Amino acid sequence: MNYSELSIGKLKEKLETLEITSLSLVEDYFKQIEEYDGQIKAFLTLDKENAIKLAKEIDEKRKNGEELGYLAGIPVAIKDNISTKGLKTTCASNIIKDYIPPFDATVIEKLKEAGAIILGKTNLDEFAMGSSTETSAFQTTKNPWNTEYVPGGSSGGSAAAVAGSMAPFSLGSETGGSVRQPASFCGLVGLKPTYGLISRYGLIAFASSFDQIGPFTKNVEDSAMIMNVITGFD
Repeated sequence: MNYSELSIGKLKEKLETLEITSLSLVEDYFKQIEEYDGQIKAFLTLDKENAIKLAKEIDEKRKNGEELGYLAGIPVAIKDNISTKGLKTTCASNIIKDYIPPFDATVIEKLKEAGAIILGKTNLDEFAMGSSTETSAFQTTKNPWNTEYVPGGSSGGSAAAVAGSMAPFSLGSETGGSVRQPASFCGLVGLKPTYGLISRYGLIAFASSFDQIGPFTKNVEDSAMIMNVITGFD
């Protein structure tokens, strides 16, 4: 079964009732990535081995009746300017193409605590400076609805990953349109929250006093579910 068209709410329901496993869900999304990302180019780095390992651990805990986080087993894609411990964070730039952060951004800590599984890091305009995802040092991301068009930017990789059903949700960052504009271009719900609602600790800054992290989802309910996890005092 292809799970990639289901909402986060439906995926949670199927996981909690043991209708599907976290492993099968994660593997399904990697199949989607393998099939479509060669053309779309949403991802810069994949974390497949670790994602599968975490999915198996969550399945085991669920089978044993252990308490799990709100997003346990739900995959996510992360814009590559948000710090992920042990996983490359390049800002789509040759300047830091091999940088591996020693810490997680606060939003990543919150997602991990909730049991979300990171599939990989997504493409962006270099250092988030652009509005088309064409200025990445590594690749140009295409709009999944029509590859002759851009997905918007700078969070175009995160938007394309969700619009292309390669992740159920993703995180982007916005200084002056970098979540809302690609969400519009890709037919998604994208939210720039009020400053301070979501911690920007671990977000590699463009303009600190404007920067915000925000989610991309396929519907408003999913957006609310993610916001409930990633907001909070830092």
